[in-house]
Parts: sequence; C-alpha cells; structure tokens
Amino acid sequence: MDLSAIVEESCARDWETVEADSVEPVRFAVIGLGWFTKGRALPALESSERCTPSVLVSSDREKATQLAAETAGAQHGLTYEEFHDGEASDAYDAVYIVTPNALHLEYVETAAELGKDVLCEKPMERDSDRAAELRDVAADGGVELMVAYRMQTEPAVRRARDLIASGYVGEPMSVTGDMSQRLLERIDSDPDQWRLDKWLAGGGALFDIGLYPLNTARFLLDADPVAVTGNVSSTHDAFDDVDETVAYSVEFPEEVYAQCYASHNARQSSGITVTGTEGQVRVEPAFFQDQPRKLHVSRGDGRATVELEKIDQMREEFDYFADRLRGGASLYPDGDHGLVDMHAMEAIYEAAESDRWVTVE
Repeated sequence: MDLSAIVEESCARDWETVEADSVEPVRFAVIGLGWFTKGRALPALESSERCTPSVLVSSDREKATQLAAETAGAQHGLTYEEFHDGEASDAYDAVYIVTPNALHLEYVETAAELGKDVLCEKPMERDSDRAAELRDVAADGGVELMVAYRMQTEPAVRRARDLIASGYVGEPMSVTGDMSQRLLERIDSDPDQWRLDKWLAGGGALFDIGLYPLNTARFLLDADPVAVTGNVSSTHDAFDDVDETVAYSVEFPEEVYAQCYASHNARQSSGITVTGTEGQVRVEPAFFQDQPRKLHVSRGDGRATVELEKIDQMREEFDYFADRLRGGASLYPDGDHGLVDMHAMEAIYEAAESDRWVTVE
C-alpha cells in the first residue's frame, strides 16, 4: 500500500458546487470588531472572490467607521443599535456574528427579522437553552444558520476524515485531542477580557478551545457523544470565574472513546489522532491557523507524513458558506449540530462536579 500517495491526495475545496465567477459575492455584515475579526476574519473576506465585508458593526461608532474606511469592500460602519434598527440592511445578504458568546442570540433574532442568513461563531451561545432558542429563531425566520466550525473545511481534517471513512485505519477505537495556549499573553492580561467572564463566555478553556478537539472528533468519526466525564481546574487568579484547564473523556457509539485536553495557560500546542484496529491517522499541528498542517498516517509497517499547503481557514469557511447560499446545497454544520456540543460541554461540567460519567442528552 502506497501510504505517501494516500496522504498526498487532497480534499481541498471538494465541497464546491458553483464557480465563484458565476455568482454574485455574498455581502456580509460583520458583527463584532475585536482582535479576531480584525486579524483573521476581515483579511479573509477581503481576499475572497465569493464574499465581501460590506457592513461593519461595533459598539463604538468611531471604531466601526474608521475600520470600514480601511477595509476593502466595506460601505458602512454601524453601531449595534443601528444594526438592530435595520439601517443599511439592503447593503448585506448575510451576517457573521463574532461577539461574545452570550450576545449571539440577539443578533440572530435581528438577522431573522431582516431575512438575513447567519454564520455564527462557536460555541453557539453561553448555554444550551439559549443555543436552542437561537436555532429555533433562525428556523422560524426562514433563514439559513451555519455554526462556524472552521476545522470542517480544513483540507487536512477533511482528508483524515475520508481516510477513516474508507477504512484505512480499520475500525476506529480511540481518539486523542488537545489544544492549549497562553491566553493571558494573547490578551495582554486584560482582566475585562470577555473570555474570563462566565456570564459572557459560558465557560472557560472548554468553551473556547476545548470545543475544537470535541467537535473535530465528532467530525472525523461522523458520530455524536453518548456520555462524558471530565475535570476542570484553575490555578491563576485571572481564571477565578472560568476554567483554566479541562481534561475530559467522551464515549462515542460502538465503544469508541476520546481523551481530550485544553488549557488557557500552557504552551501553544494542538493535535488530534484517531487510532483504529489497522492503523492510525493524525493531524498535527491541528487547530491554530498560523501553522501549516501535517497529516500523518500509519498502517502495518508503513508510515507517511506530508505537510499540506497552508490555506486561510477563515476564507475556506466563508467561501463554503457562500457556495452553499449561492448554489443551493444544504448548509452544515447547522444549529442542531452545534447544539450537540453545547449539551456535551454542559455534561462535562456536570461530570466534573459529580466525579462520574454523565449521559449527553
């Protein structure tokens, strides 16, 4: 078996259904102009042939106006209140919501009222009840809702998923996944950073980066959690309100188990591995956007590693969303998919308090 050839096969843009130059670009209203938006989302939208950031929305009018003047394609800079009032609603087709988690619902409500499709950052909301309401609001308003799990359009992850589905590792038996970073260095130890506020964030390391190995495991296995257990801890004063570190286990159907770890106060690292009865596939580095992906496969005595061409994960995600809106194919991951993660993460917190396995409802 030529493992090198197997690994080098690409899944890049295997989701495309329409040519970019055959349809009008999707115009986005971008809600929330923090560092992630400015550093990741807007550059991706500016470089896309399928999308454009036509409206920028912030709590600060001056910030929105100034950033709109600096952003290619942007026509309007609005306040949150102006967005809710429907100002400039004819200038965009869809909204990208990248506010703190606890504010997602209110912007989906307005988007649904205005008839605008939604790309909502993960996790969906601060708790599962609000996430379910968010899903229902979009459905009742007749608008499309996609949850922004960018790893599902990452070619390395898609190739790993295809390998697993085609049987190259045999029957999947276990998954290991991790993601860690030094959050305080990234946010300059800002005590008002919303990720450190449980009401705004819903949770700490688990909700922010622990979600990556959880959802990517689901995607790779094409399966949903049955039960979970886990532990959370915090050692730094900055994490008094939220978990600094989480370690959790997930039971999937057919007695497949995942062991996952995430920390906001450890060296930057990420990876995910699926081991089966015949072989193993691993993506490492996995989740941070600046790093090129390496795909590792082993089966029998054979091993192969290839570094895939680095892509802009945010542009892949935006372009996929636009392809689905313009081509008419079904959007995924949708609200039902995102709600499973909300229930699983809440069950992990429950398990950490009770020191037992908890069924995922």
